[in-house]
Amino acid sequence: MPDLFRFRFFTSSSQWIVGGFFAILLGLGLWLHDDYGVSWDEPNNHLNGLVSAKYLAQLVAPELVARQPSSHLIPDIQNFADADHGVAFELPLALLSFVFTHGDSQAFYRLRHACVFLVFVLGIWALYQLAKQRFESWRWGLLAALLLVLSPRFFAEAFYNGKDIVYMALFTLAVYTLTRLLQRPTLGRAVVHGLTTALAVDVRVQGLLVVLVTLLMLSLEARYRPRVERSHLLRVGGIYSVAALVFTVLGWPYLWALPWQELLAATQRISQYPWEGRVVYFGQVLRGTQLPWHYIPVWIIITTPLPYILTALAGVGAWMWEISQRGRASLSTFAGRLDLLFISWLLVPVLLVIGLRPVVYDGWRHLYFIYPALVLLTVRGVHTLATVARQRPPWRPVAISAILLVGGGMIHAAWRIARDHPHQQTYFSILPPSFAQRNFDLDYWGLSYRQGLEWVLAHDLAPTISVYSPWPSGHLVYTNSLILPPTDRARLRFTNHPNADYILTNYRYRTQPFPDTTGREVHTIRVNGVRILSVFQRSGK
Repeated sequence: MPDLFRFRFFTSSSQWIVGGFFAILLGLGLWLHDDYGVSWDEPNNHLNGLVSAKYLAQLVAPELVARQPSSHLIPDIQNFADADHGVAFELPLALLSFVFTHGDSQAFYRLRHACVFLVFVLGIWALYQLAKQRFESWRWGLLAALLLVLSPRFFAEAFYNGKDIVYMALFTLAVYTLTRLLQRPTLGRAVVHGLTTALAVDVRVQGLLVVLVTLLMLSLEARYRPRVERSHLLRVGGIYSVAALVFTVLGWPYLWALPWQELLAATQRISQYPWEGRVVYFGQVLRGTQLPWHYIPVWIIITTPLPYILTALAGVGAWMWEISQRGRASLSTFAGRLDLLFISWLLVPVLLVIGLRPVVYDGWRHLYFIYPALVLLTVRGVHTLATVARQRPPWRPVAISAILLVGGGMIHAAWRIARDHPHQQTYFSILPPSFAQRNFDLDYWGLSYRQGLEWVLAHDLAPTISVYSPWPSGHLVYTNSLILPPTDRARLRFTNHPNADYILTNYRYRTQPFPDTTGREVHTIRVNGVRILSVFQRSGK
């Protein structure tokens, strides 16, 4: 009876702790979601959702769409350049905005940021389940969830990045449903995994990687199952493939609207996206098509807390040691096969980018979906160190010191998140501020323009204020005004001429300060000593 009571107590307490963690996380998101500006991509992403919503409405009630006074402002799906971008997130959000925001841009972006964060929390839950499953303890699952939350750049982007963060969350969810399928390959779980795969694909077509990984992992699973179960795994793979295809088509109206020949051409365009923008990398302004092979690895290192990286390397090292000692036998356990999945999840996309050199830009945001794998390997590193500390006394001081280093890294990351709010998207882990200022892109999303506009409005009581921002971020001044109250928006006038009352700049593509002829710098936003936005006032104002 005492043992049974103890089991029930710890089971109950773990539910309260985990439930409390996610409740606090949701509350934090609801509290903070209105603090962030509007990022570069958000208006166009929303338009993509509206384009698909218009297409669906035309299928059901074309007369009603024709009577809408603003319908002509939304392009037809056949003529919209970005219609080949998935809308699994943007389409439902467009419908929610129609119901709840009634054309109010401030209400819409508040809703949008809250929804992005909710999807992020879903991804954290999936990561928690993966770590809990692999290490057979809710405590290790909670550590993985904390590590992702306490990653400053990801914390900020969890409120506004409706592409990369949403894709990361849904990709992680798909990996979790994959591991459940591998554990117990039922037809129902195959259908559920097909649905989560489709959600990832319908945000980014690169989600098709989940299909390849699923089929490979099912094949690997068959090697370690009795012969009589292999035909069942084959059926499960077939059901999954059909479900993934059907749900992908159902969730992507673009696939309904174009003939297959054009879809094949669109797939090629997506795989070789013709981005002609530039980035700042080690002080040089480079085209997105000219980046060196080390661009992605460097950005991962300089924007991830260093203790996480070092411990993830320990996790990879522990896996390699096990492979060297046991060979293929290490894959005979489910935990061993999960380790192979996590290692592949982290390393294969990076190696493909290094080898194939597709267009990537704005840091490593196109590969954010691998970050949960890095977190899982960090947890594996801590788990290995804890095992060493328990089983090998001579190594105990080293192992405990490494564990304390990770704990210190988490505390420091939490402090930076609180101190740098709401500009954690400009976090650098190991770079001195002056070096980061001169050598790398800073606030490339343009969120700091919101706080710049708010400062201008608070310190200049004129009924009309003209503002200007130099190329290439000029439109971001207007974009960030959309989340301001209507009375504040009404006071702003946006101009394409530098003789405006105020000039705002986030230093995009620029490594040096502006000359004195620009005006008097009256306000500066700095994050950890790095200037990310300046407000200049024209002489005579």
